Amino acid sequence: MNSKEFFHEFIAAHTVSCDSTERMFALYRLAGDEQQARERAADICIEQTVEFPEDLIPDGFIRNSVFGRIDRLEKKDDVHYALISFSVDITACELTQLLNVLFGNISLKPGIRLEHVELSPALLKIFTGPGFGISGLRNKVHRQIGPLLATALKPMGLSSKGLAELAYQFALGGIDIIKDDHGLTNQPFARFKERVSCCAESIYNANAKTGGNAIYAPNITAPCDEILARAMLAKEYGAGALLIAPGLVGFDAMRMIAAHEKIQLPLIAHPAFVGSFAINQNGISPALLFGTLPRIAGADATIYPNFGGRFSFSRDECAAIVRACTEEFGSMRPIFPTPGGGMTMERIPDMAQLYGDDVIYLVGGGLFRHSDDLVENCRYFRKLIESQHT
Repeated sequence: MNSKEFFHEFIAAHTVSCDSTERMFALYRLAGDEQQARERAADICIEQTVEFPEDLIPDGFIRNSVFGRIDRLEKKDDVHYALISFSVDITACELTQLLNVLFGNISLKPGIRLEHVELSPALLKIFTGPGFGISGLRNKVHRQIGPLLATALKPMGLSSKGLAELAYQFALGGIDIIKDDHGLTNQPFARFKERVSCCAESIYNANAKTGGNAIYAPNITAPCDEILARAMLAKEYGAGALLIAPGLVGFDAMRMIAAHEKIQLPLIAHPAFVGSFAINQNGISPALLFGTLPRIAGADATIYPNFGGRFSFSRDECAAIVRACTEEFGSMRPIFPTPGGGMTMERIPDMAQLYGDDVIYLVGGGLFRHSDDLVENCRYFRKLIESQHT
């Protein structure tokens, strides 16, 4: 008996088929001519599932159901796209394995970009997405119409009390969401517990003075054995939302926090560490990386680089992210696109044309440039926004 016959007999004796016939769909952009694109598509079907020599797999369950399947291969604007379907069973209905199937080993190969994902009905029942979404986050800040305004506590190096003083002024000025800068974690000059306590209290005091409803979103991006504890502490100290970078802690860690019954706070996803996936012809499309995937994993708002800022995203890419955040996707709530990255108040009129009302404008250093009065700068920001969205 040769090796091929041995494997055929072994597989036939040990394969257990599953009852599910549901499949999910993924769209890949493939480099090269038609033949090269077809070869890449075939490689995805094997590499992302059995990762085993195709000729050693006999006809039957594994070949018919476990293999990925090329449902369509077509050329559009001189680029080839492959629509490939996968059995839901191979995801184990786990987010980690879902991502592994979509773009695991194949992420190590050139000329392939994951563009879009369509989950099956079974997966859409399991991954229910954000707990708050646009409407829930609006309720949190008591602002039912128009864009929300956000800023970040920075620069790194300020003490907890210094950051809390900034938070107080931001809240007095009418900012809706005051978040930690994504680099603030548990540094000795602003320890997490002290910083959260000080900032949450400052924002509470500012709200009491103005009658406003600003919320604080501390950064819980942390070592894996610290994430849940920091989220719980933030909740205890009065945080109104949480900031987390799924590229650093994992998308499933964000999903866990979003689903945790004792936390129940809106989540804001930060794009740190994942940019290289989206800035070339390989990797993952910006719409999927900053729109669909955070939404699946439970984010209620997703931060990404705005067009025309200090990063390289185009207007069309930002428009695609907005669609991924807000278009119908099973029963998942739509989430807030949150453009940032060097955004200035002078850019607001142009941005208003693209984003409409359901957007969070994230301005950092630009808030300090209008005048020496930070509270007045925030109020000016609010007036400028409202003048563009009436």
